[in-house]
Amino acid sequence: MQKISTFLWFDDQAEEAANYYVSVFSTKPGASPGGSKILDLLRYGEAGPGEVGTVMTVSFQLDGQEFTALNGGPEYTFNEAVSIVVNCETQEEVDDLWDRLSDGGEEGPCGWLKDRFGLWWQINPTVLSEMQRDPNPAKSQAAMKAMLGMGKIEIAGLRRAYDAA
Repeated sequence: MQKISTFLWFDDQAEEAANYYVSVFSTKPGASPGGSKILDLLRYGEAGPGEVGTVMTVSFQLDGQEFTALNGGPEYTFNEAVSIVVNCETQEEVDDLWDRLSDGGEEGPCGWLKDRFGLWWQINPTVLSEMQRDPNPAKSQAAMKAMLGMGKIEIAGLRRAYDAA
């Protein structure tokens, strides 16, 4: 068991969401075999507060990172204050995750998207961080400016702006 993990509150879609996320991350380009899977499922018992036999929590892994999803009811919903960052090595991985996670959700600016369950994700190519750390402020700021004008982040567009600076 991982010492620190992410706990996600859903109304009643915890199992559906966990299965969806596992399917996305187990088949993405560069997926590690067995790195995305359902680990455990707990159901509500007589003590409640959910209906007896319904799913209470689902523990799962995405690329080896542990998460727990709870069916906690409609009291709380996701917002942009918390997001899950996925660092991608290639444009193919960015494209795949962007297309699949935004399906039924909402595309946002600067690599952000909201999935069909309302959870926010940042789909970032690792080259962006490298460019932003460049000691040449003209280059790092050119990459930043290019990223600020994008929805899904395009590595080629970042590279053009960075190289031109």
